[in-house]
Amino acid sequence: MSESLLLIGFAGGALSLGFLVVSLNFLNFWRRTRDGLFLAFAAAFALLALNQALAALLQVPDENRAGIYLLRLVAFALIIWAVLQKNLSGDR
Repeated sequence: MSESLLLIGFAGGALSLGFLVVSLNFLNFWRRTRDGLFLAFAAAFALLALNQALAALLQVPDENRAGIYLLRLVAFALIIWAVLQKNLSGDR
């Protein structure tokens, strides 16, 4: 395994762990407040962690394989939906 692929795998694992920590923090906020916005953010960051982990495990050094990057699209759509839902519902 070349050094660049090893470094990409390490960085992908570190990013996955970071996304997972952020997801768990949002899950903790949701547990305390029961606000759906926090639950949506927790799910979105969990999807981003999965996306980064798959990219690292499958050794995809560049983003020319769009299949696993559809998870990013779903995560960002979930964030947009949650913010719109929160703003349009009038719950502040």
